[in-house]
Amino acid sequence: MRDQRTVRCTYYLESEIPPEKAAALMAGEQSSGTFVPVPGESARIRERHAAQIVEVEELGACPPSLTSRAAPEKVRAALVTVDFPMENIGTDLATLHTTVAGNLFELGDLFACRLEALTLPEEFVSAHPGPAYGIGGTRELIGAAPGVLIGTIVKPNVGLSEDEFRLVVRELARASIDVIKDDELMTDPDYLPLERRVAVATEEITAAEQVTGHPTMYAFNITGDLKGLRKRHDTVVQAGGRCVMLNIPVMGIPALEWLRSFTEVPIHGHRAGLAASMRAKGLGIDYQVWQQFARLAGADHLHVSGLGSKFYERDAQVTANVQSLLAPLGKTTTPLPVLSSGQNVTTPAPTFDAVGSTDLLMLAGGGVAAHPDGPAAGVRSLREAWAAAVDGVPLAIAAAGRADDGDTDLLHAVQAFGRN
Repeated sequence: MRDQRTVRCTYYLESEIPPEKAAALMAGEQSSGTFVPVPGESARIRERHAAQIVEVEELGACPPSLTSRAAPEKVRAALVTVDFPMENIGTDLATLHTTVAGNLFELGDLFACRLEALTLPEEFVSAHPGPAYGIGGTRELIGAAPGVLIGTIVKPNVGLSEDEFRLVVRELARASIDVIKDDELMTDPDYLPLERRVAVATEEITAAEQVTGHPTMYAFNITGDLKGLRKRHDTVVQAGGRCVMLNIPVMGIPALEWLRSFTEVPIHGHRAGLAASMRAKGLGIDYQVWQQFARLAGADHLHVSGLGSKFYERDAQVTANVQSLLAPLGKTTTPLPVLSSGQNVTTPAPTFDAVGSTDLLMLAGGGVAAHPDGPAAGVRSLREAWAAAVDGVPLAIAAAGRADDGDTDLLHAVQAFGRN
């Protein structure tokens, strides 16, 4: 009897052959079939294990998005919905990924293949614990800080000596910032090993808290060889660190899942490398699909790019990324969406207008470090910009009002980063 629990996927496909036939080829490749009939593929196996085509929606003719053995001038585009029996997959995330986003990208009959949507059965979702901390747990670790959390990245991202690194962290921690993180490029170099970086940063953060009374979370990048992952995690925890960071696309979903199995602090999930499988319209997977893998594997924070950023995603895409993270996924804890890239005092208003939530972490590099009056003023100006956005007060009016009261942090930030 066929398993009624299914993993439903929607793909964007392009093919020279009829879309129904292309969909059938793809579904067969990813379940019980192959490119020619084989004796062992009995009616029983097809009935129980073959992927089933649910719907094919033709979208018309277009130039091919991808190269292949043939080179037609036009192909037929379609949205195809496919159901895979859960029995084929079980509850393993690596098997799920292989099934819904594996060899299908290599099929020569397809001139585009992109996984646009993924719907998982309740039994699959409930088999995974998801984030251990998420939004609420992260807030608790930094003193139940309200509103949007303000963070930054250590810059220069590589090359700092230990003494230089110490001064950067000291200045940021004493600015009462919520989160500091390593750059994705900063792992465990000889000139500033992770062990020393952890020791220095936790020492400076602890000292700053005695002055400011505000806890700061540092996300230490523990990306690296798999065999040393637990040791690097333990180095952070034993020193009193509050967060570890993983470059998820580089390390892989199974590595994240393993880290989640023993972590004692939140996992800051960076998406470095994800655009290689996400940016092309005719290939790879959509962010709203990928985030389900990362959430089930246990990421507490997940990068989404940022509105008005230097990266390729349009604001509508970034908004959809955030909304997908804030949407329920079974009973798992909601992760913290992380905004980054070009964030400054001009971006809170459009972000709040689009997203309508303050359950966010805004990472502002230049928006903090490049403030004319220093990082502390940069942090304060971002908090003031967010307060104005939530209250519906235009940025220029909020800045002028605060300046009249003797607080010029926001005004100087507006002058430095442009007016809204």
